[in-house]
Amino acid sequence: MNKTQLIRYINKYALGGEIKSVKWISDGKKLSTRFISGDKSVVGSVVVDKFSGVDASELGVYNTPQLLALLSVLSDDVEFKLTSSGDKFISIDMKDTKYNTTSKYMLSDLSVIPTPPALKNLPSEFDLDIKVNSYFINTFIMGKGALTDSESFTIITKDGKVSVVIGYSNVASNRITIPVEVEEYTEIEPISFNANMFSNILSANKECTGASLKISKAGLSKINFNVDEYKSEYYLVATQQVS
Repeated sequence: MNKTQLIRYINKYALGGEIKSVKWISDGKKLSTRFISGDKSVVGSVVVDKFSGVDASELGVYNTPQLLALLSVLSDDVEFKLTSSGDKFISIDMKDTKYNTTSKYMLSDLSVIPTPPALKNLPSEFDLDIKVNSYFINTFIMGKGALTDSESFTIITKDGKVSVVIGYSNVASNRITIPVEVEEYTEIEPISFNANMFSNILSANKECTGASLKISKAGLSKINFNVDEYKSEYYLVATQQVS
């Protein structure tokens, strides 16, 4: 197994360490997971096709940062073996094929892994469809880094134009405004989402050169990335109104 390929999959759901506990599902040919953040502001899924390094299984990964740390000590090519007891998988044994270094990760019972809710009552149409390109991704990540205390970003529509604002407030504030292009436009009231989570989502999918951020005035946004064999989807729930 190529370690980099696996870490890339993990990073797309872990979101900078925000998501720790997930269930991995493998059919022997692809690997997938669904997840929800602790504050329930993000629900998503990640699938990597043409991935044969994990036998058909359902695995309870309770502490993703610990698994990443155990992977980090191994070289690029890793043997990945599952150990079971009865009908349950209890551990992952990983072996560095270059130096024969080994590490073991203990799996958790699936009952202790948070189960993301089924997505119901999704809007049939979104009000805005914002173009996401490399410039937007890099600018938003740098903007969030410049405004570390800003916990939200806000979508502003006016006179046919749309801006994404980090640090928006009804009073004077430090802020960064990014004008964006749209495929679909409807003028809506300012709506805000978790900036930390969104920055982590963009960072985890930074290799993508084109995507779309869909916004519903009902308080939901959606963004999909499709790069190489990786397909990732994220729904963000709007935060409280900007003060």
